[in-house]
Amino acid sequence: MAIWLASGSQRRAIILSRLFSDIHSAPIDGVDEAPPNGSVSSQVLTICKRKAFAIPRNHDFGLVIVSDTMVADPDDINVSMGKASDEFSAVTMLKKLSGCRHRVWSATGVQILGEWEFFVDSAVVEVDELSIEELGHLITSGSWKGKAGSYDLAGEMGKHAKLVDGDELSVLGFAPSAIDLVSSYYAK
Repeated sequence: MAIWLASGSQRRAIILSRLFSDIHSAPIDGVDEAPPNGSVSSQVLTICKRKAFAIPRNHDFGLVIVSDTMVADPDDINVSMGKASDEFSAVTMLKKLSGCRHRVWSATGVQILGEWEFFVDSAVVEVDELSIEELGHLITSGSWKGKAGSYDLAGEMGKHAKLVDGDELSVLGFAPSAIDLVSSYYAK
């Protein structure tokens, strides 16, 4: 059964291709990713559902997966940190996360034979106190681009941050409970 990962995230595509064969990765265009009011967990679920409902009804995939990930501001757990639009905003986010623990939320929708199920999971990450040199390296490496909170735990930030609670998959882009469901339907 072919799986459509409706995402442009290379990290998500790599994760799924390690778990399942016959992955087709293509994003959906035109989805409003502006966070609504509410807790970060409800924000990430709402955006995930927007992505799901943008999927055309007539496709040839037995399984479709959509996902969204958000980083909660360490100073206010009800405020999400988005993706940086430029180096300045990336530095600002990384400085805010420096020396702090924060929660990362991932929502994943799975469409199996036309029916959607949604899952939300979270994990806690602790970032070391980052020096000016370390911040500079994270920015010049470009590892912040397209990442919630301006970092990739499986990339350069992995040298400066650690998972302290939850599943790493929540930080890398999927609700683990959703991947468990997909695994029950589909084996490599």
